[in-house]
Amino acid sequence: MRIVATMLILCATAIAQAQTPAPKPTLADVLKASQPSDWRPLDPARTLYLDLPAGRVVIELHPKIAPNHVANILSLAKEGWFDGTAVIRSHDNYVAQWGDPTEKKAVKTAKRKLEGEFTTPVGKDFAFDKLPDADGYAPEVGFSSSFPVGRDAKAGTAWLAHCYGAVGVGRGNETNSGDGTSLYAVTGHAPRHLDRNITVVGRVVQGMPLLSSLPRGTGNLGFYEKPEQQVPIKSVRIAADVPAAERISLEVLRTDTATFTKAVEALRNRGGDWFKVPAGYIELCNVQVPVRVVAK
Repeated sequence: MRIVATMLILCATAIAQAQTPAPKPTLADVLKASQPSDWRPLDPARTLYLDLPAGRVVIELHPKIAPNHVANILSLAKEGWFDGTAVIRSHDNYVAQWGDPTEKKAVKTAKRKLEGEFTTPVGKDFAFDKLPDADGYAPEVGFSSSFPVGRDAKAGTAWLAHCYGAVGVGRGNETNSGDGTSLYAVTGHAPRHLDRNITVVGRVVQGMPLLSSLPRGTGNLGFYEKPEQQVPIKSVRIAADVPAAERISLEVLRTDTATFTKAVEALRNRGGDWFKVPAGYIELCNVQVPVRVVAK
C-alpha cells in the first residue's frame, strides 16, 4: 500500500509540474542569453559626443531619416560651432534644449536654413522591424536600425518618433527655420504629438541623466532666465574625430533579431511574482532599445 501511495504522490506531483507554466523570461534573462551577433557597434562617423561639465552625452544620428540635417549638424560639429554654447532650457517632463544663448554666433561651413525633414520617403528596402501593437500616432510603428519610428505604408513615408532620449531640431513657425544650431533631447513623457512636425535626427544612447536631471528653467517653456543658470557646453565632437583611446565603446541591440523579439515580449508581458495582470500590450516608446558598454 505504501508503494502504491508513493507512486500516486509522484504521479500527482509530475502532473502538477507539467501543468505549471514555466516562468516568463525577464529582459535581463533575454539579454544574458544574447549572442555577439545580436549587437552592433555605434558608427563613430555618425556619433556625437556632447561634453558637459558633469560628463559626456553620447548621441547617435540617423542620416537615412534626416540626411540634410544630419550632414549640417556634422558640419557644425566639425567647425566647433557648439563649443562654448550652452543648455538654455530644461522644461519639466518635456525637453532639454541647447544652442547659442545670444542667437548671434556665425557659422562657417554649415547652412543656416534647411527645409524640414519631418518625414522621409521610404520604399520596400527600408529597414523596418514592425511592432504588432496598435499606435495612436502612426498607422504602423517599429524600429529602423534600432531607432523607434512611425511608418505610413500607403503614403510611403517614415519618421523618427519622439520617444525618451530622441534628439530633434528646434525651429520657429516656418518649416525651413531649423538648421541644427538649436537641438533638444526629450527628457520626459514621450511627446508624440510633435511627430511629423519637427525634424528628429537621432537619439541619446548614453548620458541621459546629465540632461534629465538639470534644474528646471523658471522662464516660459522652461527657458533659463539668467545666464548663470545656463549649463555651458565644453564641446560637441564627432566620435570619429576623437582619438580611439578617448572614445566610449558602445553596442546597441539589433532590432532585426530573434533576441530583440524576445526582449519586446518580455516587456509586453512582464512576469514574476509582482505583476498580477500582464499588460499584453506595449507602446513604442516603452521599448527602450538596450545599449551596453564593451571592453576595448
